[in-house]
Amino acid sequence: MINVYSITTTSFSTINNDPWRWQPHPEVWLLVLAVIFFGFWAKRIGPKVLPAGTPIATTPQKICFVVAVLLLYLAADWPVHDIAEEHLYFVHMIQHVVITLIVPPLFLLALPSWLARLIILEGGYGSKIIRRLSHPITAALIFNGLSALTHWTSVVQWSYESGIFHYFVHLALFISGLLMWMPVVSPLKELRISPPAQMLYLFLISVIPTIPSAWLTFAEGTVYRHYDDGFEMWGISVVTDQQAAGAIMKIIGGFYLWGIILVKFFRYTSKIRSENQHLRPAAGR
Repeated sequence: MINVYSITTTSFSTINNDPWRWQPHPEVWLLVLAVIFFGFWAKRIGPKVLPAGTPIATTPQKICFVVAVLLLYLAADWPVHDIAEEHLYFVHMIQHVVITLIVPPLFLLALPSWLARLIILEGGYGSKIIRRLSHPITAALIFNGLSALTHWTSVVQWSYESGIFHYFVHLALFISGLLMWMPVVSPLKELRISPPAQMLYLFLISVIPTIPSAWLTFAEGTVYRHYDDGFEMWGISVVTDQQAAGAIMKIIGGFYLWGIILVKFFRYTSKIRSENQHLRPAAGR
């Protein structure tokens, strides 16, 4: 009886610790298919609401849409999903960076303004809700509040134990990412803030995650106990994994946002310089 139990336990542990064991995630497939269906719906409805000869979407918008769908699928499905949830927290952090900082702005850049107005129903109740939630202060509070909440040990553990809860956590993070990026890359120009305000806004967004990232980097012992299962994938210890997760949250996420700030700064200064030269009177007048 003891030998049978030992064999059974060992077999289960071996299966559980196989990071490359394929696991189906139909909820992810349904989400990705729904997004693709939305793209086809927009292609079909476009000619009915746009003047003849008006393009439904530009080439850059189409590229953004395809890249966003691919990144969403790769970040949410096997094997990234399973490695992130069961073995390495730093992969979990990369997953969060993708679904909050990279995929949402790509989807917003892919959304034509005519389609955005059609979805929001200008002047309707939905429009009022979106405008309030996408206000820079509100959006920043929602985004950073959810980011902090999802790093609590109890929330991470519950997400590991419940697939449904885990799915809705990621969905909430994705939606908060859309709201957070609206003041910067909204398809509706009136929802964007000025370029200087955008730079300040993104800088503050990059600074706030310093607290949870420092907590992960300098925490003593194991923060999330289900990662401490005796299996060290790629030889990475639990503490090293936590430190890497904190570094990714701060350094990679921060550098990504700072890079966008720099691009916006040079574009803005170049535009101001061009306008000043245009307004400058010709020499000799």
